[in-house]
Amino acid sequence: MSENIPDLRAVPRADAYEALASHATALLDGCTDEIAGMATISALLHHSLGFLWTGFYRVVEPESLLRVGPYQGSLGCMEVKFGDGVCGKAAADRKTIVVPDVSAFPGHITCDARSKSEIVVPVFDRQGGLTAVLDVDADRVDNFGDADRAGLERIVAWFRAT
Repeated sequence: MSENIPDLRAVPRADAYEALASHATALLDGCTDEIAGMATISALLHHSLGFLWTGFYRVVEPESLLRVGPYQGSLGCMEVKFGDGVCGKAAADRKTIVVPDVSAFPGHITCDARSKSEIVVPVFDRQGGLTAVLDVDADRVDNFGDADRAGLERIVAWFRAT
């Protein structure tokens, strides 16, 4: 299948996520491979909305350690401990975290100095276990809000159904 990734940078975020959720659902129809799902979702989000870094950190040691998974952008940090940085805190708390200005987040881990704001969304499997976090960085302060939270949470809900 040859798919084009839509350019949604000029579309209001809520509308963009609506289109992306439909696109992701169609692309992942019948897929049960969570790594393929992570790769597809990373590429779709990254290129359609023009983020700085978009990808997953997978749980490799429950309650302890995340390791970089499929992503788009510059090199990511290889590992993040639960509780450390935005990704580790979202994993430990099992809640989405929106950071308007990463320089104001205590303990922020800088993988790319161009990152100015960040959103991290926990990813759960069918049984409700934490399998990963979706990490999205932007090169602008205050880039993420409620539409991003709702849209990204809707998109990663695919993993609960897999």
